Amino acid sequence: MKKLTRRVFVGGVAVGGGESVKIQSMCTVKTEDVPSAVAQIRSLEDAGCDIIRVSVLDEADACAIREIKAAIRIPLVADIHFSHKLAIAAIENGCDKVRINPGNIGGEAQIKAVADCIKAHGIPVRVGANTGSIEKQYLAKYGKTERALVESALHNVRILEREGVNDIVISVKASSVPLTVAAYTLLSEKCDYPLHIGVTEAGTEEMAVVKSSAALGALLLNGIGDTMRVSITDDPVKEIIAARRILRAVGLDDNFADVISCPTCGRCMWDSMGLAKKIAARLERVRRPLKVAVMGCVVNGPGEAGDCDIGIAGSRDSCVIFKKGKIFRQIPADRAEEIFTAEIEKLLND
Repeated sequence: MKKLTRRVFVGGVAVGGGESVKIQSMCTVKTEDVPSAVAQIRSLEDAGCDIIRVSVLDEADACAIREIKAAIRIPLVADIHFSHKLAIAAIENGCDKVRINPGNIGGEAQIKAVADCIKAHGIPVRVGANTGSIEKQYLAKYGKTERALVESALHNVRILEREGVNDIVISVKASSVPLTVAAYTLLSEKCDYPLHIGVTEAGTEEMAVVKSSAALGALLLNGIGDTMRVSITDDPVKEIIAARRILRAVGLDDNFADVISCPTCGRCMWDSMGLAKKIAARLERVRRPLKVAVMGCVVNGPGEAGDCDIGIAGSRDSCVIFKKGKIFRQIPADRAEEIFTAEIEKLLND
């Protein structure tokens, strides 16, 4: 069961409070390059991104937020480090949320100025801790552990609470899967703030997807996580695709075409593997429930895929198409792709 956390609004998107898990990503281009930033965000929107984050390195980045916001549909988060002035500038230029660590943007007066600006504009803030930004006192006391990560994050949360800021999202990321899971599990026990989950510095595509699937899948199955990011050193659109697949795998998204297929074995006498790949690619962006099976032979054909809306299983010369476990028609194996694809399209158009 999903843990019930506080609800905050990032622009018009509700986070926490029993809402669905929202997918985030981050721009890889300089924020002041407005045309490039807008183009990248639009491609992320089309892929299913719910919230986008941009880095704010200087005043030009902060000022660009207003123009970017006018050209996109999803909420925009400004990521700021070390400068309370940039945090204020980003907020005043219309960001829907800021990501800061109060401990690294200055003293009490600077923190108060940012907190007052956050409250005046009615936006939430994300407090992010990771293994590279643990407060020194907690690192010295607990080492690089889940306790240090959680206590460091909550220390920064308390700074904001003292200034009257309560619309807070927290993250405690690590590049280690076990440490990430342990830290978020502990944090979930200690507070009811919405949690942004992710594995930081997860690496290039293949390993990043594996690490993120292991960590985020474990957390989501235990009801932990209100927003998520799959961090990949690559085109950020791949982050959205991976995140959607994780949500589907753990049962938190059923508006998609689920293509199941057997791994094949020596009994398979036709190219079911090739067809499975083509069907999966063709249906990747379908946004409605549909279950499709591509099975190698009759051993795991209609029986194992009996709950599928449509499926196919074959032999050397012929294949059978079945619906809900019942054989619908028999077709030549060399026309399997053509006929099966046409039958799927009919279902999608019903």
